[in-house]
Amino acid sequence: MAEGWAWFTDQFEQTFITDNRWKYFLDGILTTLEVTILALLLGIVIGVLVAVVRSAHDSQRGNKKGIGHFVLGVLNWICKIYLTVIRGTPATVQLLIMWFIVFNWARDDIMILVAALSFGINSGAYVAEIVRSGIMSIDLGQSEAGRSLGLNYTQTMGYIVIPQAIKNILPALGNELITLLKETSICTVIGLQDLTKGAMIVQSRTYAPYMPYIAIAVIYLAMVLVLSGLLNLLERRLRASDKR
Repeated sequence: MAEGWAWFTDQFEQTFITDNRWKYFLDGILTTLEVTILALLLGIVIGVLVAVVRSAHDSQRGNKKGIGHFVLGVLNWICKIYLTVIRGTPATVQLLIMWFIVFNWARDDIMILVAALSFGINSGAYVAEIVRSGIMSIDLGQSEAGRSLGLNYTQTMGYIVIPQAIKNILPALGNELITLLKETSICTVIGLQDLTKGAMIVQSRTYAPYMPYIAIAVIYLAMVLVLSGLLNLLERRLRASDKR
Protein backbone atom coordinates (compact mmCIF):
# COMPACT_ATOMS: atom_id res chain seq x y z
CA MET A 1 0.00 0.00 0.00
CA ALA A 2 2.80 2.38 0.96
CA GLU A 3 4.68 1.56 -2.26
CA GLY A 4 1.56 2.20 -4.34
CA TRP A 5 0.99 5.57 -2.67
CA ALA A 6 4.64 6.49 -3.13
CA TRP A 7 4.38 5.59 -6.84
CA PHE A 8 1.21 7.69 -7.21
CA THR A 9 2.69 10.76 -5.51
CA ASP A 10 5.87 10.45 -7.57
CA GLN A 11 3.88 10.21 -10.82
CA PHE A 12 1.66 13.12 -9.77
CA GLU A 13 4.65 15.29 -8.96
CA GLN A 14 6.40 14.49 -12.25
CA THR A 15 3.22 15.10 -14.26
CA PHE A 16 1.90 18.27 -12.64
CA ILE A 17 4.39 19.85 -10.21
CA THR A 18 7.85 19.53 -11.76
CA ASP A 19 8.64 22.50 -14.05
CA ASN A 20 5.03 23.69 -13.62
CA ARG A 21 3.79 21.05 -16.05
CA TRP A 22 0.23 21.64 -14.89
CA LYS A 23 0.30 24.66 -17.20
CA TYR A 24 0.30 22.32 -20.22
CA PHE A 25 -3.04 20.94 -19.04
CA LEU A 26 -4.52 24.33 -18.19
CA ASP A 27 -3.46 25.84 -21.52
CA GLY A 28 -4.77 22.74 -23.26
CA ILE A 29 -8.17 23.05 -21.58
CA LEU A 30 -8.47 26.69 -22.64
CA THR A 31 -7.49 25.86 -26.21
CA THR A 32 -9.93 22.95 -26.36
CA LEU A 33 -12.80 25.09 -25.06
CA GLU A 34 -11.93 27.93 -27.44
CA VAL A 35 -11.93 25.66 -30.49
CA THR A 36 -15.15 23.97 -29.33
CA ILE A 37 -17.07 27.21 -28.72
CA LEU A 38 -15.98 28.83 -31.99
CA ALA A 39 -16.72 25.67 -33.96
CA LEU A 40 -20.13 25.28 -32.32
CA LEU A 41 -21.14 28.86 -33.14
CA LEU A 42 -20.03 28.46 -36.76
CA GLY A 43 -21.69 25.03 -36.97
CA ILE A 44 -25.01 26.41 -35.72
CA VAL A 45 -24.94 29.26 -38.27
CA ILE A 46 -24.10 26.90 -41.15
CA GLY A 47 -26.54 24.27 -39.92
CA VAL A 48 -29.48 26.66 -39.63
CA LEU A 49 -28.82 28.15 -43.08
CA VAL A 50 -28.58 24.72 -44.72
CA ALA A 51 -31.68 23.48 -42.88
CA VAL A 52 -33.71 26.53 -43.91
CA VAL A 53 -32.66 26.17 -47.55
CA ARG A 54 -33.53 22.47 -47.64
CA SER A 55 -36.83 23.01 -45.83
CA ALA A 56 -37.75 25.86 -48.16
CA HIS A 57 -36.97 23.70 -51.19
CA ASP A 58 -39.05 20.82 -49.85
CA SER A 59 -42.00 23.13 -49.16
CA GLN A 60 -42.03 24.29 -52.81
CA ARG A 61 -41.84 20.91 -54.50
CA GLY A 62 -45.32 21.39 -55.92
CA ASN A 63 -44.38 24.73 -57.44
CA LYS A 64 -41.74 24.20 -60.11
CA LYS A 65 -42.10 27.55 -61.81
CA GLY A 66 -40.24 30.82 -61.45
CA ILE A 67 -36.71 31.98 -60.79
CA GLY A 68 -37.19 31.52 -57.05
CA HIS A 69 -37.64 27.77 -57.40
CA PHE A 70 -34.61 27.57 -59.69
CA VAL A 71 -32.42 29.42 -57.18
CA LEU A 72 -33.66 27.22 -54.33
CA GLY A 73 -32.95 24.17 -56.44
CA VAL A 74 -29.35 25.24 -57.01
CA LEU A 75 -28.85 26.08 -53.32
CA ASN A 76 -30.42 22.78 -52.30
CA TRP A 77 -28.10 20.92 -54.67
CA ILE A 78 -25.07 22.70 -53.16
CA CYS A 79 -26.30 21.85 -49.66
CA LYS A 80 -26.70 18.18 -50.57
CA ILE A 81 -23.14 18.03 -51.91
CA TYR A 82 -21.88 19.72 -48.75
CA LEU A 83 -23.72 17.24 -46.51
CA THR A 84 -22.55 14.26 -48.55
CA VAL A 85 -18.88 15.27 -48.60
CA ILE A 86 -18.63 16.38 -44.96
CA ARG A 87 -20.54 13.46 -43.47
CA GLY A 88 -18.79 11.00 -45.78
CA THR A 89 -15.19 11.89 -44.89
CA PRO A 90 -13.39 11.66 -41.52
CA ALA A 91 -12.99 14.83 -39.46
CA THR A 92 -9.27 14.09 -39.17
CA VAL A 93 -8.86 14.14 -42.95
CA GLN A 94 -10.85 17.37 -43.19
CA LEU A 95 -8.62 18.98 -40.56
CA LEU A 96 -5.45 17.87 -42.37
CA ILE A 97 -6.73 19.23 -45.68
CA MET A 98 -7.76 22.50 -44.06
CA TRP A 99 -4.36 23.13 -42.44
CA PHE A 100 -1.85 21.60 -44.86
CA ILE A 101 -3.63 22.38 -48.16
CA VAL A 102 -6.21 25.17 -47.83
CA PHE A 103 -4.24 27.19 -45.26
CA ASN A 104 -0.73 25.95 -46.07
CA TRP A 105 0.39 29.60 -46.09
CA ALA A 106 -0.88 30.28 -42.58
CA ARG A 107 1.24 30.89 -39.51
CA ASP A 108 0.90 28.90 -36.30
CA ASP A 109 -0.72 31.80 -34.47
CA ILE A 110 -3.99 31.29 -36.39
CA MET A 111 -3.99 27.52 -35.98
CA ILE A 112 -6.84 27.75 -33.46
CA LEU A 113 -9.00 29.65 -35.97
CA VAL A 114 -8.24 27.14 -38.72
CA ALA A 115 -9.12 24.23 -36.42
CA ALA A 116 -12.34 25.97 -35.36
CA LEU A 117 -13.22 26.58 -39.02
CA SER A 118 -12.65 22.93 -39.90
CA PHE A 119 -14.67 21.62 -36.95
CA GLY A 120 -17.37 24.24 -37.53
CA ILE A 121 -17.83 23.15 -41.15
CA ASN A 122 -17.92 19.53 -40.01
CA SER A 123 -20.38 20.20 -37.20
CA GLY A 124 -22.60 22.30 -39.46
CA ALA A 125 -23.45 19.24 -41.56
CA TYR A 126 -24.80 17.39 -38.54
CA VAL A 127 -26.49 20.45 -37.02
CA ALA A 128 -28.24 21.01 -40.37
CA GLU A 129 -29.97 17.64 -40.21
CA ILE A 130 -30.82 18.15 -36.54
CA VAL A 131 -32.37 21.56 -37.22
CA ARG A 132 -34.15 20.26 -40.32
CA SER A 133 -35.73 17.46 -38.30
CA GLY A 134 -36.82 20.03 -35.72
CA ILE A 135 -38.41 22.21 -38.41
CA MET A 136 -40.26 19.20 -39.82
CA SER A 137 -41.58 18.39 -36.34
CA ILE A 138 -43.47 21.70 -36.16
CA ASP A 139 -47.07 21.52 -37.32
CA LEU A 140 -47.61 22.99 -40.78
CA GLY A 141 -50.39 25.11 -39.37
CA GLN A 142 -47.80 27.21 -37.54
CA SER A 143 -46.25 28.29 -40.84
CA GLU A 144 -49.65 28.91 -42.37
CA ALA A 145 -50.61 31.08 -39.39
CA GLY A 146 -47.46 33.13 -39.89
CA ARG A 147 -48.23 33.61 -43.57
CA SER A 148 -51.80 34.63 -42.74
CA LEU A 149 -50.36 37.35 -40.50
CA GLY A 150 -48.44 38.77 -43.45
CA LEU A 151 -45.03 37.34 -42.62
CA ASN A 152 -42.79 36.12 -45.43
CA TYR A 153 -41.02 32.74 -45.35
CA THR A 154 -37.88 34.06 -43.64
CA GLN A 155 -39.85 35.92 -40.97
CA THR A 156 -42.09 32.92 -40.36
CA MET A 157 -39.08 30.67 -39.85
CA GLY A 158 -37.24 33.17 -37.67
CA TYR A 159 -40.13 34.27 -35.43
CA ILE A 160 -42.37 31.19 -35.28
CA VAL A 161 -40.92 27.90 -36.51
CA ILE A 162 -37.25 27.89 -35.45
CA PRO A 163 -37.88 29.09 -31.84
CA GLN A 164 -40.31 26.18 -31.38
CA ALA A 165 -37.98 23.77 -33.15
CA ILE A 166 -35.08 24.65 -30.84
CA LYS A 167 -36.96 23.23 -27.85
CA ASN A 168 -37.45 19.95 -29.69
CA ILE A 169 -33.86 19.63 -30.89
CA LEU A 170 -32.07 20.87 -27.77
CA PRO A 171 -31.12 17.34 -26.57
CA ALA A 172 -29.69 16.49 -30.00
CA LEU A 173 -27.79 19.79 -30.13
CA GLY A 174 -26.42 19.04 -26.67
CA ASN A 175 -25.15 15.68 -27.88
CA GLU A 176 -23.51 17.40 -30.85
CA LEU A 177 -21.77 19.84 -28.49
CA ILE A 178 -20.44 16.99 -26.36
CA THR A 179 -19.29 15.08 -29.44
CA LEU A 180 -17.60 18.21 -30.78
CA LEU A 181 -15.79 18.78 -27.47
CA LYS A 182 -14.34 15.26 -27.51
CA GLU A 183 -13.61 15.35 -31.24
CA THR A 184 -11.30 18.35 -30.85
CA SER A 185 -8.72 15.94 -29.39
CA ILE A 186 -7.64 15.20 -32.96
CA CYS A 187 -6.20 18.73 -33.19
CA THR A 188 -2.88 17.10 -32.29
CA VAL A 189 -2.51 15.92 -35.91
CA ILE A 190 -1.75 19.50 -37.00
CA GLY A 191 0.32 20.32 -33.93
CA LEU A 192 -2.22 22.45 -32.06
CA GLN A 193 -1.47 22.34 -28.34
CA ASP A 194 -4.84 21.35 -26.99
CA LEU A 195 -5.50 19.20 -23.92
CA THR A 196 -4.42 15.96 -25.59
CA LYS A 197 -1.27 17.52 -27.02
CA GLY A 198 -0.43 18.91 -23.59
CA ALA A 199 -0.59 15.42 -22.11
CA MET A 200 1.59 14.09 -24.92
CA ILE A 201 4.21 16.76 -24.23
CA VAL A 202 4.25 15.90 -20.53
CA GLN A 203 4.52 12.20 -21.33
CA SER A 204 7.50 12.91 -23.59
CA ARG A 205 9.22 14.60 -20.64
CA THR A 206 8.42 12.01 -17.96
CA TYR A 207 8.42 8.86 -20.15
CA ALA A 208 5.47 7.72 -18.04
CA PRO A 209 2.10 7.58 -19.89
CA TYR A 210 -0.11 6.55 -16.99
CA MET A 211 -0.73 9.80 -15.15
CA PRO A 212 -0.91 12.24 -18.13
CA TYR A 213 -3.34 10.19 -20.18
CA ILE A 214 -5.53 9.13 -17.27
CA ALA A 215 -5.57 12.78 -16.19
CA ILE A 216 -6.90 14.04 -19.54
CA ALA A 217 -9.49 11.25 -19.58
CA VAL A 218 -10.73 12.47 -16.20
CA ILE A 219 -10.66 16.11 -17.36
CA TYR A 220 -12.64 15.34 -20.53
CA LEU A 221 -15.13 13.34 -18.46
CA ALA A 222 -15.50 16.22 -15.99
CA MET A 223 -16.12 18.74 -18.79
CA VAL A 224 -18.72 16.45 -20.38
CA LEU A 225 -20.50 15.99 -17.05
CA VAL A 226 -20.59 19.76 -16.49
CA LEU A 227 -21.98 20.35 -19.99
CA SER A 228 -24.55 17.59 -19.53
CA GLY A 229 -25.65 19.12 -16.24
CA LEU A 230 -26.02 22.57 -17.80
CA LEU A 231 -28.00 21.17 -20.73
CA ASN A 232 -30.31 19.23 -18.39
CA LEU A 233 -30.87 22.41 -16.37
CA LEU A 234 -31.73 24.34 -19.55
CA GLU A 235 -34.15 21.63 -20.66
CA ARG A 236 -35.93 21.73 -17.30
CA ARG A 237 -36.20 25.52 -17.53
CA LEU A 238 -37.71 25.28 -21.00
CA ARG A 239 -40.20 22.60 -19.90
CA ALA A 240 -41.17 24.72 -16.91
CA SER A 241 -41.75 27.75 -19.16
CA ASP A 242 -44.05 25.67 -21.40
CA LYS A 243 -46.27 24.77 -18.43
CA ARG A 244 -46.85 28.41 -17.46
